[in-house]
Amino acid sequence: MANITRKIEELRDEIRHHDRLYYVEARQEISDREYDRLVTTLKKLEADHAELVTPDSPTQRVAGEPLDGFRTVEHSEPMLSIDNTYNRDELKKFDTRVRKALGDTPFTYLVDPKIDGVAVSLRYERGVLTLAATRGDGQRGDDISQNVRMIKSVPLRLIGQNVPDVLDVRGEIYWPRSRFAAYNAQRATRGEEPFANPRNGAAGTLKQLNPRVVAERGLAFLAHGFGVITDDAIPTADVMMAKLNKWGMPGNKHGCICRDMNEVWAAIKDWLTKRNDADYETDGMVVKVDELGLRGELGATSKYPRWCIAYKYEAERAETVLQKVDFQIGRTGVVTPVAHFDQVKLAGTKVSTASLHNFDQVSRLDVRVGDTILVEKAGEIIPQVVQVVYDKRPHDSHPLDIPKRCPACNSHLVRDDGGVALRCTASNCPAQIRERIGFFAGRNQMDIDTLGPKVIDQLVARGLAKRFTDLYDLTVGQLVTLDRMADKSARNLLAAIEASKGQGLARLLAGLGVRHVGGRAAEILAEHYKTIDKLAFAGIAELTEIHEIGEKIAASVFKYFHSEEGRSTVAKLKAAGVRMEVIAPAAPLPQTLAGKTVVVTGTLANLSRAEAQQAIKDAGGRVAGSVSAKTSFVLAGADPGSKADKARQLNIEIINETEFTKRLTAETTEDAPEDAEAESVTGEAESTNDKSAAGEASATDTPGKDKNSHAGPLFS
Repeated sequence: MANITRKIEELRDEIRHHDRLYYVEARQEISDREYDRLVTTLKKLEADHAELVTPDSPTQRVAGEPLDGFRTVEHSEPMLSIDNTYNRDELKKFDTRVRKALGDTPFTYLVDPKIDGVAVSLRYERGVLTLAATRGDGQRGDDISQNVRMIKSVPLRLIGQNVPDVLDVRGEIYWPRSRFAAYNAQRATRGEEPFANPRNGAAGTLKQLNPRVVAERGLAFLAHGFGVITDDAIPTADVMMAKLNKWGMPGNKHGCICRDMNEVWAAIKDWLTKRNDADYETDGMVVKVDELGLRGELGATSKYPRWCIAYKYEAERAETVLQKVDFQIGRTGVVTPVAHFDQVKLAGTKVSTASLHNFDQVSRLDVRVGDTILVEKAGEIIPQVVQVVYDKRPHDSHPLDIPKRCPACNSHLVRDDGGVALRCTASNCPAQIRERIGFFAGRNQMDIDTLGPKVIDQLVARGLAKRFTDLYDLTVGQLVTLDRMADKSARNLLAAIEASKGQGLARLLAGLGVRHVGGRAAEILAEHYKTIDKLAFAGIAELTEIHEIGEKIAASVFKYFHSEEGRSTVAKLKAAGVRMEVIAPAAPLPQTLAGKTVVVTGTLANLSRAEAQQAIKDAGGRVAGSVSAKTSFVLAGADPGSKADKARQLNIEIINETEFTKRLTAETTEDAPEDAEAESVTGEAESTNDKSAAGEASATDTPGKDKNSHAGPLFS
């Protein structure tokens, strides 16, 4: 066993070394294939010896177990916001206040880019990551540790010498531009709405209850400061950031030391010319007193530290000429006006189109073809028309004609009651048909992954698919007539369509496109009614009694299943053999786990987490979300998390998948406890008013004090 333990530790150290090279220093010493071989070897050893898995193992990033919610935690030191300014004169006033407070004491400024991401705090104890939390209200945030473990630039264990016993690192989680663009392209291919910008996308990703989603999206982290630290006094933030880098923490390499406001202003102007070359969004520069001792003297207001300020850049705008406005039809029939203009360069990219959102926006701007307009990128990603230069308006211009008929099918358009949207309500509108088929086939619905937009366009144009139910009538002979569709491709597509029939009721409900019914509502309805027939007979009052189903969803569901379109769609899908019930196990298992409370953690070789949990229930057991003294045993896969550690602390049995399979099929002679209550992860769901989701910068206000700390340098 000693040899196995040593081999596992050697592999972990080697993988950590290569992770740091790749994700922090942007270089590599070995090929991707060799790296994968190291990880595979480690995963196999840990799968065979689950008792040796530790929370800081590199394999902890690979798996991600669904969470029941986010618990609220208190920050060891407050994460205050940073005061903002867009004005050079305000910067000078800030400098005057600082110099007046400090008198003749010499000091310098540390100036670095203000990353437009989600502010978080990472707590390390004895070099191991123990907690990651959002900014929240500054005093308390949400525990997002399991999600942050999926971010490969965040070290699970710090490296090097003299690592403090306790260290709180403050920084920003962001979505790199390159990965964001690639992911949005994938969403477009699947017929899904793209994310508006990297900041909001990162915030939404961190709210996901399934850490696997975080892993696949490729978020990143950069440190810009720190809170509590048990260490001897550090003279400056610049020195502290250098230490963090040596310990394996990624930090921004574009910071600089400035002696006065002239040098500060030069740094601000210099970054403005470079910011589009970075793979992350920045919306300004943060100016901070570098000397940590002086920060304590300057103190803070109730909202902002007095030792720092953020200079924010105005959004980059470009002037261009509007050439035309056309109208796009969405899946639900909403008509969106889209502006086409002479190409301009914004935030490092060329753009020539922008959404005008709705016709109320068109009226507010009074935008007309031929107008000179100002265009900017919202969040430096989505271009939008923000202003009309009326002085340059052509004398013969005229207001845009708001369409009365659908540009795709010529049907009359209607305005939503009490809303701003114009909508085509024709069920045979080809534009809506294309969007609906794409949505039905999307990954989170029926998951027909080989059905792309170009194929859908041809199916609709040739009359082969007038609604998504027609997908199940397609033949090889029809498909091979499409452009770039050979016999093999046609058969692969038909196989994917056939496989979609078994997705189950929740996926089907999501794919039907019932207004206001998204993935979560579909799951709730499926779990409650079990079959589509029972759901179709439910009344509005009955539907609203279901937790999380409000009147708007209930009315929409009732209207759909009592409409001719809804009844016809369900009948055709049923005739095609689409499964319309919650899919249960083929045969019941013996009740070998009756009275047992079981926790599942890590990646299993032959079962998904959901399948393992269902097997426990089918065998009479109860699934718990956290480990306690009431836990009977823990089923641990290749990448167990902190739950396995907790089980070891409580001396609770940990078993692997092989043993679990035996217990499902073998009779047990143990007496079941009288009351083994299932547990769940405690804590509250993430607050929707978390200011960190808006990319707000953060800071602490006073020197950090931890119960074990000698000195607590401030966030830098």
